[in-house]
Amino acid sequence: GISFTTSNRAAVEAADIVILSVKPQALPHVEPDLRGVIRPDALVLSIIAGARLRSIASGLQHRAIVRAMPNTPARIGEGMTVWIATPEVTEVQRGQARAILEALGEEIYVDDEGYLDMATALSGTGPAYIFLVMEAMIDAGVHMGFSRYVAEKLVLQTMRGSVDFARESGLHPAELRNQVTSPGGTSAEAIYQLEKGALRTVLSRAIWAAYQKSKYLGDLSEERYNGFDEDAGK
Repeated sequence: GISFTTSNRAAVEAADIVILSVKPQALPHVEPDLRGVIRPDALVLSIIAGARLRSIASGLQHRAIVRAMPNTPARIGEGMTVWIATPEVTEVQRGQARAILEALGEEIYVDDEGYLDMATALSGTGPAYIFLVMEAMIDAGVHMGFSRYVAEKLVLQTMRGSVDFARESGLHPAELRNQVTSPGGTSAEAIYQLEKGALRTVLSRAIWAAYQKSKYLGDLSEERYNGFDEDAGK
């Protein structure tokens, strides 16, 4: 029951919902094909990083837009998506957008677009931080003498179990960490080295850098539409 086409115009002409899922740098090349073609009563759902509602509305000459920031665990239904909608999005369309995003995992609606840049840095890019820590732990296991298969199994289940335990316990992460940190024990020694290496500061700086980059991409997208037409899409 799925039809396909290589023409963007043909794809959107009769569509009730149009999903923009291209890379940010591809958007300027896609918009000319779609400008003025999308039905006025259709919903546009964008997952393009850094592309703000104002820019999309101007580029497509369309106003009913949802902007969402999912992350890669959405591929297995365990994603986290933060989203916002323009005032022109109807309640029915909001319900449709929520249904789509819930199929990817959990979703949170916000009323300030600035939160999308924050979400990009924290949850959108977040899996990259987790994967890097995971990779480092696995490499450490191999360095100690485990086979890579065993090291991966130990690390993956440890991470999964820790996340599930944190969610079910409802406790602050600091409380959970204290539960496994005995005075003078192995955890205390490991944490001492992590704090000595400024792990918290490095993570904080990395997330802040991602946030600034997201804002920068948004600024670039808006610079292309300084001549925004307030009647676009009407």
